[in-house]
Amino acid sequence: MNASTAYATLNNGVEMPWLGLGVYKAEDGAEVEQAVIKAIEAGYRSIDTASFYFNEEGVGSAIKKSGVAREELFITTKVWNDDQGYESTLRAFDQSMDKLGLDVLDLYLVHWPVEGKFKDTWKALETLYKAGKVRAIGVSNFNVTHLEELLKTAEIKPMVNQIEFHPYLLQEDLRKYCKEQGIQVEAWRPLTKGDIFSNPTVQEIANAHNKTPAQVLLRWNIEHEVVTIPKSVTESRIIENSEIFDFELTQEDIRKLDELNEDKRYGPDPETFDF
Repeated sequence: MNASTAYATLNNGVEMPWLGLGVYKAEDGAEVEQAVIKAIEAGYRSIDTASFYFNEEGVGSAIKKSGVAREELFITTKVWNDDQGYESTLRAFDQSMDKLGLDVLDLYLVHWPVEGKFKDTWKALETLYKAGKVRAIGVSNFNVTHLEELLKTAEIKPMVNQIEFHPYLLQEDLRKYCKEQGIQVEAWRPLTKGDIFSNPTVQEIANAHNKTPAQVLLRWNIEHEVVTIPKSVTESRIIENSEIFDFELTQEDIRKLDELNEDKRYGPDPETFDF
């Protein structure tokens, strides 16, 4: 198994790669284009962007230049908070698709649970899904309370919830709820900006498997059945991050990493964000 053959199956039967490239803060143009092309060359088949990243055009350009058939790729983008609401989400989707140069998107996400808007935004995603413009729809940064509220009126259950997830932030209750609901969890910032690499537990496990701390953390995501999208624009790291399908962590390894939990966030809290 490698990066191009390892898939999670979503609740509608669509296959989503366990590993993808995140492009948050990758500059539009040459930087993001090269990162995406190098990732695809390294076997990645999933690319995660967002309108808020302002690099959808570069991602689209890289897809065209990659030489890989469109149906082999899994492309995600997201509707930003300012565009939420029914009609404005439909417009934002069209704009993203123009920038990406795509006819059909693989996954469209509600970027944050904007109070008073995310239900109408979800209705727009359901419309796009029913029209065949998106193969899967989901949310990002939704806590249990947001998901419960959404499911009161949703016709279609989210297929994915993309959340901050790493050993310092286990999110056990949220992951358990998503599993019960058949919602695939996906991790952003799985590598904690590298802060955790120097942790003695992480280093010990990495040494035992002859792997890097980053590879251990990404493998830990997979062992928890969490899709992971590490961000990098450096070719060597992009390749390193993909080499996680030739080893497994022991149950003891997983337990030790789980015990590092501090409920520590690097990003905003979905309960208190204000943007």
